[in-house]
Amino acid sequence: MAFLMNFLYTQLFLTLPYPTSDFSGKTIIVTGSNVGLGLEAARHFTRLNAEKVILGVRNLDKGEAAKKSIEETTSKLGVVEVWQLDLATYESTKQFAKRVEGLKRLDAVVENAGIATTRYRVAEDNESTITTNVVSTYLLALMVLPKLRETATKFNTVPHLTIVSSGAHSFTSFPEKSSHSIFRTLNDKETANMADRYHVSKLLEVFCTRELAARVKGNGKPEVIINYLTPGVCHSELARDAGWRIAVMKFLIARTTEHGSRTLVHAVEAGPETHGQYLSNCTISEPAPLVLSEEGGKAQKRVWDELLQKLESVQPGIMTNV
Repeated sequence: MAFLMNFLYTQLFLTLPYPTSDFSGKTIIVTGSNVGLGLEAARHFTRLNAEKVILGVRNLDKGEAAKKSIEETTSKLGVVEVWQLDLATYESTKQFAKRVEGLKRLDAVVENAGIATTRYRVAEDNESTITTNVVSTYLLALMVLPKLRETATKFNTVPHLTIVSSGAHSFTSFPEKSSHSIFRTLNDKETANMADRYHVSKLLEVFCTRELAARVKGNGKPEVIINYLTPGVCHSELARDAGWRIAVMKFLIARTTEHGSRTLVHAVEAGPETHGQYLSNCTISEPAPLVLSEEGGKAQKRVWDELLQKLESVQPGIMTNV
């Protein structure tokens, strides 16, 4: 009951800090940024003087419309670029990461793109939610890490890699964790629990971000702050395929998209104390009890090991980027 009351209070009455940091000279990528939280975060970064803001989008026409909207509201031209990125395909993800290599610098990557669906569909070698929200998300993360580290060295700065997760990670008991092969079980059409799938995908993001952050810390390579966050329940197009219950909840308690986007910008503003940490309402918070338990720790390592096997098959040698 206390958790529920606190959740409702923060959703309905808490005002999140309005972003004011100066991003002059910086290059920032925001994925899933033609609508919703990603668009509003990109608008903030542009308003706050970023030199280059890259919108990673599936649909280039919608991306161009988003760019026009940002330019009209900020009066800043020549800042926003639209790059194609479809996390449902590994090749698109790899091509995007390859393009990143040509940037002068890269100061922050906000991985916001994701899907929420109750329909079972296959994308690449997984159910589509797993490919989009998990495998391709970390394929991109590991492929851009070298550019972030290069920027850290060249410009004497500390770049950010931010994963937009969700408080929904606490809504699952993750029964697949006891299976012999977690990803194989998740991809089994006959047993897939699609009502729980979005929650599970966000829990996997929590596990993988924590594991990645722990493995890069103190490894002798240039520092990159890796953190993850929940924006709360917000008005966006993410849950357009998630069913009527989510739609009703959003109608009753959702934050505006702009308000929720402040959490994304805050994660990029935040300091090294947020490395490996879960951010909620623009503060460091604890993830779900399962994550912090002994059982969760074991599941985290299993998920990470299985994910790396997948990523190595998609992009051989990617483990060296960690």
